[in-house]
Amino acid sequence: MNQLKFKLLKSTCLGLTCLLAVVAKGEAASAPRPPNIVIIYCDDIGFGDLSCYGATKINTPNLDQLAAEGQRFVNAHATASTCTPSRYSLLTGEYSFRNQGAHILNGDAPLLIPPGTPTLPALLQKGGYTTGVVGKWHLGLGAGNTDWNGEVKPGPLEIGFDYSFIIPTTPDRVPCVYVENHRVAGLDPTDPIEISYQHPVGTDPTGTDHPELIRYTADKQHSGTIVDRISRIGWMKGGQAARWKDEDMAATLLRKAQQFLEQNQAKPFFLYYAVHDVHVPRAPNDRFLGKSQCGIRGDMVLELDWCVGEFMAALRRLNLADNTLVVFSCDNGPLFEDGYNDGSLKAANGATPAGPFRGGKYRIYEGGTRLPFITWWPVQIKPGVSDALISHVDLLASLASLAEINVPNNAGTDSENLLPTLLGRSPVGRQNLIEQSEKGLAIVQADWKYIPAGNVVRWGAASRPGNTAGPADWAEAQLFNLAQDKGETNNLAAKYPEKMQGLAELLEKIRTPKEKQP
Repeated sequence: MNQLKFKLLKSTCLGLTCLLAVVAKGEAASAPRPPNIVIIYCDDIGFGDLSCYGATKINTPNLDQLAAEGQRFVNAHATASTCTPSRYSLLTGEYSFRNQGAHILNGDAPLLIPPGTPTLPALLQKGGYTTGVVGKWHLGLGAGNTDWNGEVKPGPLEIGFDYSFIIPTTPDRVPCVYVENHRVAGLDPTDPIEISYQHPVGTDPTGTDHPELIRYTADKQHSGTIVDRISRIGWMKGGQAARWKDEDMAATLLRKAQQFLEQNQAKPFFLYYAVHDVHVPRAPNDRFLGKSQCGIRGDMVLELDWCVGEFMAALRRLNLADNTLVVFSCDNGPLFEDGYNDGSLKAANGATPAGPFRGGKYRIYEGGTRLPFITWWPVQIKPGVSDALISHVDLLASLASLAEINVPNNAGTDSENLLPTLLGRSPVGRQNLIEQSEKGLAIVQADWKYIPAGNVVRWGAASRPGNTAGPADWAEAQLFNLAQDKGETNNLAAKYPEKMQGLAELLEKIRTPKEKQP
């Protein structure tokens, strides 16, 4: 009898165990998968470059569709009007002025973000995401004196990315090769790479000595080694088999981004897709060359739009659209010509890349940092337009919140959680933000903007759209009401000294490290 009871009890326990296992498996299967996250980050695109933001000379149907199906923001900002600082802020959630090394980097610069920093990809990686970066990097590589013929590290993999396929710096700087994970892609070990930013290396022709070999002439800075008929900043020898073709760059990066989707579709992923368009040197693929009404720069805007369309098509083809948040924006504002005489200014045909705003790349005015910003997730975002004040620095806290990941106290010190705003569920943005140019800082609070005296870049008038700064701009503090004066033409500093003083004090408080504040 006791033996029978034991058998019955054993049978009952086994049944319960199986039942619990089935229930647990069912619960695991029904648990919602965290959403995928994609940031498409282009280069040197202005508020007025896309037709969904008012461009009339260029048509961008794929980006227009993205905006029509999502939230289109009209008061969103990069943290800086140059590339390295804004990309640093995007990944760290920290204003770049807090890092003295966060300026435009050359190709021999060491990694700007220390390994182990709790970056956006590092946080998502810890939360179970597979993370990847494809495209323009420009945040330094290695620890100094990088050996391009061995393992190129530390780099993206040391700050939170599982996979990387990158342009090391900018397309106009050497080395003109792609780096995949820790190695130069396609490098022939019998043809080692050497680069220098101090003196010529190798025997390759340069733009200075052989202008007859280049597509278009360049200034002295951009007249180094010629690669693919374009002279670059700096000098390079070796690596012939690994050197990129500029006309193929957009398609190469697009394919790598699509492959990342294909290889990681079964698990939550984060992809930072940093498109190179429309940075100089401009060499769009033949399918876009001459197709816009605005010269070679306009042709590259079309190429950018095509890249976005093809990427989104892959997202839909893989049935990932319903569970993927896509964020589209840019690192800084526009300009026509930047070191190369590619005819962009002459061929502009009345285009206004910065839209209604003054300035552009390098500048402290709104055109330098107020940029297209679109969020797309059809099953979660109701289409609309938002004028909420947003900074790219907020993406770290906001996307961590989306993934239900806690942000440690030492991470994203300037990042605010604006997830409800990004999803179109709240009209509320941040109360203020800092803008940074090559010259200095400005602060925006509600409708008001304050620029301290001397914070305006003085050069490049002809090639930089909206660059109408004069001597008075360079000497005087400036105060603008952006609601009434989008073009920042009416300096109200003398009329509202108390408002200016209040913003000056707030700027100083934000700029001062918290541990040094009273």
